[in-house]
Amino acid sequence: MNFLILLPPIKNQPVMNKQKPNENIELAPNQQPLFRKINYILIGVGILFLASGFVLLSGGGSDDPEVFNPAIFDTRRLVVAPILMLIGLIVEIVAIMYRAKK
Repeated sequence: MNFLILLPPIKNQPVMNKQKPNENIELAPNQQPLFRKINYILIGVGILFLASGFVLLSGGGSDDPEVFNPAIFDTRRLVVAPILMLIGLIVEIVAIMYRAKK
Protein backbone atom coordinates (compact mmCIF):
# COMPACT_ATOMS: atom_id res chain seq x y z
CA MET A 1 0.00 0.00 0.00
CA ASN A 2 1.27 3.44 -0.81
CA PHE A 3 1.40 5.62 2.34
CA LEU A 4 2.13 8.79 0.43
CA ILE A 5 -1.46 8.91 -0.71
CA LEU A 6 -2.65 9.20 2.91
CA LEU A 7 -0.47 12.22 3.70
CA PRO A 8 -1.85 15.71 3.08
CA PRO A 9 -0.14 17.72 0.37
CA ILE A 10 2.80 19.88 1.48
CA LYS A 11 2.32 23.58 0.82
CA ASN A 12 5.24 25.78 -0.09
CA GLN A 13 5.84 27.76 3.07
CA PRO A 14 8.65 30.28 3.47
CA VAL A 15 11.56 29.05 5.53
CA MET A 16 12.03 31.06 8.73
CA ASN A 17 15.36 32.74 9.25
CA LYS A 18 17.51 30.66 11.57
CA GLN A 19 19.16 32.66 14.33
CA LYS A 20 22.48 31.84 15.83
CA PRO A 21 22.06 29.91 19.12
CA ASN A 22 23.63 32.55 21.39
CA GLU A 23 22.24 35.61 19.69
CA ASN A 24 20.20 38.15 21.70
CA ILE A 25 20.79 36.57 25.12
CA GLU A 26 21.97 39.77 26.81
CA LEU A 27 20.11 40.97 29.89
CA ALA A 28 17.94 43.99 29.47
CA PRO A 29 19.23 47.07 31.35
CA ASN A 30 16.49 46.84 33.98
CA GLN A 31 16.74 43.06 34.40
CA GLN A 32 18.87 41.64 37.23
CA PRO A 33 20.40 38.18 37.66
CA LEU A 34 18.32 35.55 39.40
CA PHE A 35 20.75 34.89 42.28
CA ARG A 36 22.99 37.35 44.05
CA LYS A 37 26.19 36.82 46.03
CA ILE A 38 24.30 36.17 49.28
CA ASN A 39 22.27 33.41 47.59
CA TYR A 40 25.43 31.62 46.51
CA ILE A 41 26.92 31.97 49.99
CA LEU A 42 23.78 30.46 51.54
CA ILE A 43 23.84 27.61 49.01
CA GLY A 44 27.44 26.87 50.02
CA VAL A 45 26.53 26.91 53.73
CA GLY A 46 23.63 24.54 53.07
CA ILE A 47 25.88 22.15 51.17
CA LEU A 48 28.36 22.20 54.07
CA PHE A 49 25.58 21.33 56.54
CA LEU A 50 24.40 18.48 54.31
CA ALA A 51 27.92 17.13 53.80
CA SER A 52 28.72 17.25 57.52
CA GLY A 53 25.45 15.45 58.27
CA PHE A 54 26.31 12.68 55.83
CA VAL A 55 29.84 12.36 57.25
CA LEU A 56 28.48 12.06 60.79
CA LEU A 57 25.94 9.51 59.61
CA SER A 58 28.57 7.22 58.11
CA GLY A 59 30.58 4.54 59.87
CA GLY A 60 29.71 2.36 62.81
CA GLY A 61 29.72 -0.87 60.86
CA SER A 62 31.42 -4.08 61.83
CA ASP A 63 34.05 -5.99 59.92
CA ASP A 64 32.59 -9.29 61.07
CA PRO A 65 28.88 -9.77 60.23
CA GLU A 66 28.51 -12.16 63.18
CA VAL A 67 29.48 -9.49 65.72
CA PHE A 68 26.99 -6.78 66.71
CA ASN A 69 28.38 -3.27 66.99
CA PRO A 70 26.21 -0.98 69.18
CA ALA A 71 27.87 2.09 67.64
CA ILE A 72 25.21 2.13 64.92
CA PHE A 73 22.70 3.33 67.51
CA ASP A 74 24.89 6.18 68.71
CA THR A 75 23.33 9.59 69.40
CA ARG A 76 25.55 11.10 66.74
CA ARG A 77 23.98 8.92 64.04
CA LEU A 78 20.38 8.96 65.27
CA VAL A 79 20.03 12.61 66.36
CA VAL A 80 22.86 14.94 65.40
CA ALA A 81 23.39 13.88 61.77
CA PRO A 82 19.69 13.99 60.75
CA ILE A 83 19.30 17.40 62.43
CA LEU A 84 22.30 18.75 60.49
CA MET A 85 20.91 17.38 57.24
CA LEU A 86 17.48 18.91 57.94
CA ILE A 87 19.11 22.27 58.70
CA GLY A 88 21.04 21.96 55.43
CA LEU A 89 17.83 21.37 53.46
CA ILE A 90 16.13 24.33 55.12
CA VAL A 91 19.12 26.56 54.38
CA GLU A 92 19.03 25.44 50.72
CA ILE A 93 15.32 26.33 50.44
CA VAL A 94 15.95 29.72 52.04
CA ALA A 95 18.95 30.29 49.72
CA ILE A 96 16.81 29.67 46.65
CA MET A 97 13.84 31.74 47.84
CA TYR A 98 15.77 34.64 49.42
CA ARG A 99 15.51 37.99 47.66
CA ALA A 100 17.44 40.97 49.00
CA LYS A 101 15.57 44.16 49.86
CA LYS A 102 15.93 46.98 47.39
